[in-house]
Amino acid sequence: MGEQALQKLVITDDSAYAEKMAAEGFPVLGILTEANRSDAFTGVKYLCEDTESLTEVYLDKVYRRYKGLPCDIVETERCLIRETTEADVDAFYRIYEDASVTAYMEDLFIDRDEQIDYIRQYRKNMYEFCDFGIWTVLLKETGEIIGRAGFALREGYEEPELGFLIGVPWQGQGLATEVCEAILKYGAEELEFHTVRALAEKRNDKSVRLLQKLGFIKTGTYEDKGKQYLLFFKTCNKRLSV
Repeated sequence: MGEQALQKLVITDDSAYAEKMAAEGFPVLGILTEANRSDAFTGVKYLCEDTESLTEVYLDKVYRRYKGLPCDIVETERCLIRETTEADVDAFYRIYEDASVTAYMEDLFIDRDEQIDYIRQYRKNMYEFCDFGIWTVLLKETGEIIGRAGFALREGYEEPELGFLIGVPWQGQGLATEVCEAILKYGAEELEFHTVRALAEKRNDKSVRLLQKLGFIKTGTYEDKGKQYLLFFKTCNKRLSV
């Protein structure tokens, strides 16, 4: 395959050329073939051997990974879910100011710089490594950041865990249901998740009702840091509505 470009993304099966362009700071996608499989491709972050996967969406994601730009995950009728950036921090602090938000979930860092550094590391460790995580939710009509939602990984469990938060000013409009349905569908169809778990404190009636509405089944309890949670599981079938 010869060199191509999408938004200045270099795509090539020539390992020497790939290394040269990477050293010059260009985003590079190397194409593996039988002839170059043993080549080092030094400095090239992304290699691909299945050329059928080179869709515009995939190439755009590779370019964005190189440039540190957030990827859009999924749209709903009213919302856009995209990867979180350090620029989202101030909006998060405004949302978390309401005591009802932190009543059932961990708060942000007190120090703003610590939170920014956490997000910076999270982007590298989760988005780049796992290709999923907890994302930012925006209202399409206004562009406002209204919450967070996505999938987390909890130590000791293989299944991804659904997490969601819609800020108080936007609650009571069905947005959490809309966002979570879209995320679960994305998880089943794009990430090929077979099972998703979720936790909710017993007294968090809103979350319990939402999980049940989404088709989660309560299977037991879970204790973490002295708190008792209800444990829910949902089986996802990408051929069916989730």
